[in-house]
Amino acid sequence: MQLSPLQRFNESLIKLSVLLYQIDGKITLSEQDYLEDVIADLTWQSPISIDAFTNDAIHQARVAVDNDEALAFVKEMVDDLTFDAEKVVEVAMGITGIDGERSEQETDILTVLTHKYLARELTVQHSVA
Repeated sequence: MQLSPLQRFNESLIKLSVLLYQIDGKITLSEQDYLEDVIADLTWQSPISIDAFTNDAIHQARVAVDNDEALAFVKEMVDDLTFDAEKVVEVAMGITGIDGERSEQETDILTVLTHKYLARELTVQHSVA
C-alpha cells in the first residue's frame, strides 16, 4: 500500500518527536503529554494503529540514540518532513522546550533541522506568506 504524503509526514513527525524526547536521556511527563497532544491532532490514515506505530517509533529512536545515530535517523525522514516544515519546527521546539531546558543534543538536532534539512522549505513558506 502506497502511503499518502500526509501519512508519511505524520509518521516521520512521530518518529522525530520520540527521538527528541529521548535524546537527552531524560523522559519527562510533560514531554510525553506534549507528544500525546501532537498525536491526537494527526489525521491518521494507516491500517497500523497509531499506538502500535508509536511503540515501534520509540524502539527505533532508542536504537538510534544508543548507537549515536540520531542525526542519521533524522536525515532518513527529511523528505517526508518537508511536507510541512513549519509544523515540524513548531513541534520540535515545543517538545524540546516543554521541560524547561534544551540539552546540547536537542539543540544540535534543532539546528540541523532548521538550518540545513528544512531551511529551503522554511524560507519558501515565509516568502509566500
